[in-house]
Amino acid sequence: MKKILVLCTGNSCRSQMAEGYLRFFAKEKATIYSAGIETHGLNPKAVIAMKADGVDISSHTSNHIDEYRNIDFDFVITVCDHAQANCPFFPSHAKRFHQSFSDPAKAKGDDTEVLVAFIKTRDEIKAYCQEFIKENLD
Repeated sequence: MKKILVLCTGNSCRSQMAEGYLRFFAKEKATIYSAGIETHGLNPKAVIAMKADGVDISSHTSNHIDEYRNIDFDFVITVCDHAQANCPFFPSHAKRFHQSFSDPAKAKGDDTEVLVAFIKTRDEIKAYCQEFIKENLD
């Protein structure tokens, strides 16, 4: 079984959504992890946006990259430029992928405008994850 790590700055939004979709699309073909260079906690708006699309991430935890140092990943996906630039070295054969998504946690406006930003990022992550699984695990 393949092991996939999704890495972001704070492991609160983008990497959490990607973890949820990768699990959904990979089914039993991979074990999915997500982590951050820092931990900011799971963003409640990410949970709401994902639930609206039928994927429950409410039980996810915000994990630090150091927790996974001993795992031999097959794939590491960075979902923000900061994580890509600061991604620690893993002594593994992991293939690295990078796709930067806008950070919905930085969206400004009222609750509706912020939720729209989360949904936009969610939909971009969903499309990426679906294609990633199709190209790398199917």
